[in-house]
Amino acid sequence: MIEPKVFSVGQINRYIKNLLENDFILNSLLVQGEISNFKAHSSGHWYFTLKDAQGAIACVMFQQDAAQVPFLPENGMQVILYGHVSLYERTGQYQLYGEFLEPVGMGALQLAFEQMKEKLAAEGLFDADYKREIPENVGCIAVITSPTGAAVRDIIQIAKRRDPRVKLAIFPTLVQGEAAAADIVRSLKLANSWGKADVIILGRGGGSMEDLWAFNEESVARAIFASELPVISAVGHETDFTIADFVSDLRAPTPSAAAELATTRLADKKEDARALAERLERNLQAILTVSKRRLEFLKERPVLKRPLELMQKKERMLAEQERLLYKKTAGQLQRLSRGLLAAEGRLAAVSPFSVMNRGYAMLMDERGTPLTTAQAAAIGQAVRIRMKDGILQAEVTGKAVFADGEKETNL
Repeated sequence: MIEPKVFSVGQINRYIKNLLENDFILNSLLVQGEISNFKAHSSGHWYFTLKDAQGAIACVMFQQDAAQVPFLPENGMQVILYGHVSLYERTGQYQLYGEFLEPVGMGALQLAFEQMKEKLAAEGLFDADYKREIPENVGCIAVITSPTGAAVRDIIQIAKRRDPRVKLAIFPTLVQGEAAAADIVRSLKLANSWGKADVIILGRGGGSMEDLWAFNEESVARAIFASELPVISAVGHETDFTIADFVSDLRAPTPSAAAELATTRLADKKEDARALAERLERNLQAILTVSKRRLEFLKERPVLKRPLELMQKKERMLAEQERLLYKKTAGQLQRLSRGLLAAEGRLAAVSPFSVMNRGYAMLMDERGTPLTTAQAAAIGQAVRIRMKDGILQAEVTGKAVFADGEKETNL
């Protein structure tokens, strides 16, 4: 009897995996569906499900493939995924391994452009409040572009024709290809650190969306926003729009237009200077005319025509005020003097010292407090008797206090 062969789970999964990977159709196919359960792992891998009305399939895109997709997938997005079907042996689940992803109804680059535009707008990088003014009299322009393209020649020609005195510093930069974005960022930082330019022109000639893609990169947008120098973007033709156009302080439809916006025609500067000189001369003449009239008016004032007359008038007024003040003060002093004499008379009449002159004395205790009644004195108390010519020391040896109506009796 033949023993039946027993397979392990791993052997079965490996066998099924080989069948799937060697299948002609499943080895390379395009699958359309709606993205759901999308997750971008920290490793850079993408995990999601593609589904339609009839079913769903698990999908994975590894980091090296996901990095080549210019947009970020979102749940609900209709896409076409190119890849192959295989089996994940550990779980026994078959999956669709994606190698490229394309949105349905819109190109991948256009979708990436719209996503980046929406993201940066939400952060405020396009807000007018952050836009810097382009200087009116530019002395030096930093030009960030390819040194061999038509754009740099147009910028130099237009700028020098409009103002021969303007200086241009060319920063040779890659403007197309995978390394272009990093090179543009480098040139922006270099132009700012150089510190001798007044404005930056960033641009290149026209091309496809793929050709201009470096100017849609997030790193370039943030470098423009961080620039201390104002930036004029001049990318492509008038109908071309890039993220750099929205972040820059000013957008020029072409590189030639950027040179015009960054400079002022020397003839216009001379005309402005002439007009300014004429305006200053007119204003100065008007000031001189008004000042002359005011001087003539002041010369006719009495204070300038007859200065001594005004001084004499002031002297007479001062003398009169002095006389009135003296008269008023003398009267007040006389009244105060008479009042003082009257007050002195009244004070003398009630003063106890005046009474002492008539033979009376004032009795006080040892502290000098007057004793005005017999009741206030005590037998044996030391007292002081103030007379008109001195003080006597005495002691109370006896006392009699009169009752109401009682006459004086001998002690």
